[in-house]
Amino acid sequence: MFVLSEDTERTSGRDAQSANIQAGKAVAESVRTTLGPNGMDKMLVSDSGDVVVTNDGATVLEEMDIEHPAAEMLVDVAESQDEEVGDGTTTAAALAGELLSETEELLENDVHPTTIVEGYLTAREVALETVEELTLEGEVDNEILQQVAETAMTGKGTGGVTPSTLADAVVEAVRHVDGDGDLDRDAIEVVARAGRSSAATEVIEGVIADADYVGRERPAPVSDAAVAILDADLDLAETEVDAEYQIGNVDQLNAAVESEREQYRDMAESVVDADADVLVTTGEVADTTAGILAREGVVVFEDVSSSTARTIARATGAGLLGTVDGLESDDLGAAETVRVESYDDDDLAFFEGGAAADTVTLFLRGGTEGVLDELERAVTDGVDAAVAALNTGGVVPGAAAVEIAVAGAIREAAAGVEGREQLAVEAFADAVDAIPRTLATTAGEDPIDALADLRAANGDGRAGLVSTGGEVEVADPVDHGVLDPAEVKREVFRNATEASTLITRIDDVISAN
Repeated sequence: MFVLSEDTERTSGRDAQSANIQAGKAVAESVRTTLGPNGMDKMLVSDSGDVVVTNDGATVLEEMDIEHPAAEMLVDVAESQDEEVGDGTTTAAALAGELLSETEELLENDVHPTTIVEGYLTAREVALETVEELTLEGEVDNEILQQVAETAMTGKGTGGVTPSTLADAVVEAVRHVDGDGDLDRDAIEVVARAGRSSAATEVIEGVIADADYVGRERPAPVSDAAVAILDADLDLAETEVDAEYQIGNVDQLNAAVESEREQYRDMAESVVDADADVLVTTGEVADTTAGILAREGVVVFEDVSSSTARTIARATGAGLLGTVDGLESDDLGAAETVRVESYDDDDLAFFEGGAAADTVTLFLRGGTEGVLDELERAVTDGVDAAVAALNTGGVVPGAAAVEIAVAGAIREAAAGVEGREQLAVEAFADAVDAIPRTLATTAGEDPIDALADLRAANGDGRAGLVSTGGEVEVADPVDHGVLDPAEVKREVFRNATEASTLITRIDDVISAN
């Protein structure tokens, strides 16, 4: 009796476990050497010949063409890490790969997968408790935010500007939208355009949008602008039913044409009567309506994406309306300035000084597209790290100080675990040690010597591999301003453990061809 079709492939037992582990390890290995401030770059070439050079682990995994389902789980780890806290993607993927390596050895020593999973979960709890103990006390002030952002960007491609300078811009942007509650990451936009050096990067209090203005000439800047936003066409609606109108004479034709013109005028007058200076619409604007609005001095942007329209509405405090009928002054938003600038044949609309004052844009510049892409990834990491530090209310020493302390705490806890589960707990600690070893390797140091020095100096969790003046030394990361958000570390241990235990428990792979 055939339960599965003849085309189905099935791999079971140790073969399935081995195949899945090898696939996961391969993905982790592909990003492992990008870890840390001295991480190596990867060159990714697409089928069409497009080249991406980056040491951003999340970008590497995103660009890779991965088909193996277990390998996809490691990619999901990075994506989950990126969505939750925006940083630590490479560490999470690398740790998951190391846990799978330890799993492989444990399976060879006849440790049951369930025992391995239980041991890893026990070790994870110790890791999370240790992170809490290492979290620095006190308020996350601007100095700490600057250090967190700079740590996240160090080692990334930042063009001709230092991570410290970029970190200042990140802190300015974050503080601009920081309210009493949780900071909304969506309130901080990152827009990049080539054409000037990265030193021209600036913070814009408002929104920069890809927006097509109506008219042949670029509109002049509008000060103290009242902004109307419409999520619809400003044109006559087309009927869905085929219909014909019989016109018997010129008077009837003139009446039909005048009726259409009247509708166009009504739409334009609704905007003008509401005292709007700027109209933003996601749809198209009829030429007749656009002409009337132009004569009245209203600047019109059409075919704006829905997401961009919502962002502008948020920045200006305008209502996002589905029709122009009944538009009133209360529906309008406000901006100190609305202007259009051109960058390499692209027109960008700047809505600055919005009435809501809770949206800010980091406007990045770069000499080439390649430099600009890396700069955008670096600044995004810096913003994500700063937001995570504020929203979770805590930072920890960086430079692998946490990993060394966690590994030591897990080994101490392993002594109180009975049976073979103790082996899995100790294996988790060995996997965590791979993070400082990798940092030492990418910095050109001997990983064994570095690990020994770190263990000897890390009695209080305040010793890490700090890069100073081109050299790497064992020192207190806090004294050197190397800080990570505590939530990033917590998510690393959660996500890496979840992925590795999920793969460990799989003993049967059924594939349909």
